[in-house]
Amino acid sequence: MHRAPQPSEAGGLLALTAPPLALPGIRHGFFTRNGGVSEGIYASLNCGYGSGDNQKKVAENRARVAKTFGETGDRLLTAFQVHGARAVIVTEPWRRENAPEADALATKTPGVILGILTADCLPILFADAGHKVIAAAHAGWKGASGGVIEAAVDAMLQLGAARSAIVAAIGPGIAQGSYEVDSLFRDRFLMEDERNRMYFVHGARDGHFLFDLKAYAGGRLKEAGIAPINVLADDTCLQENAFFSYRRATLRSESAYGRQVSAIALSENRASRSRYAIPPLSSA
Repeated sequence: MHRAPQPSEAGGLLALTAPPLALPGIRHGFFTRNGGVSEGIYASLNCGYGSGDNQKKVAENRARVAKTFGETGDRLLTAFQVHGARAVIVTEPWRRENAPEADALATKTPGVILGILTADCLPILFADAGHKVIAAAHAGWKGASGGVIEAAVDAMLQLGAARSAIVAAIGPGIAQGSYEVDSLFRDRFLMEDERNRMYFVHGARDGHFLFDLKAYAGGRLKEAGIAPINVLADDTCLQENAFFSYRRATLRSESAYGRQVSAIALSENRASRSRYAIPPLSSA
C-alpha cells in the first residue's frame, strides 16, 4: 500500500492510494476522516450529507476533497446509496437533490470526480487507463452479493473499457476480525455458493462467525475477470483515529456516524496533472 503525503495545500487531508491505480491521467484517493471541519462524532472530514451533520460543514469537507483533484466541490459526485447493485453512467455533474439511487458510478468524462461514501462497507475503485474509463462502487455484503461489482464492470464495458485492461483496488473497510455475524448470515452465503465457506471462520461466541468481506469482494472481482486487484488492509472498525465506522458506533449505542469518501477522476490531459494538490505518490 502507498500513501499520499499530507500537503498543506490540501488542508491536511490524508488519502491512501493503491499502486494498480497509479496510472497516467488518473487520480484517486481513499480519504480518511482527517482534515475536515466537522466536530464531535463527525470529526472531521465527514462527507455524508445524510449523516445528520451540519450541511455547510459537509459541503466544506467535500470541497476540500475536490480541491485535491483540482476541482470545485460540485464536481465531486456521490449517489444516493441503497446497498443495491445498480450502476449509473455519469456524463455530467448533478445537483445534490438530483443524485441517482445507485451504488456504482462509471464515467469517461474528464474532471468529474466519482465518489463513494462508506463507514465499514467497501469502496472499490476501477480504472482502464488505456481507454480512459473509470468506476467506483459501494460494496457492503448486500451489494457485493447482489452484483454491484459486476454492474460496475459492465458499465465500464459500455463506455468502451476492455475487461482485460481494468484494474481495481478495494479500500478501507471492516476487516474479518471485526465482522461478527450469525449462522443465518453465513447460511445465506452458503446457499449462494458452497465455496463461500472459505470466507468465514468461527467466532468467539457459539453460533457466530467472522466474515471476510474484503476477500469475498476480491473473489467476485477475480470471477469478473479483473486483475490486478489491490486490497488495503485498513480496518475501519478498529482504526478510530482514521475512519468512521457504523459497527463501532452501533456497539457504542451512538446515534449517528460520519462517512469517509473514496474518489477517482480522469484528468483533462497529461499536462493538467500539475493542477492537483496531491503530489506524486510516494511509498510509506
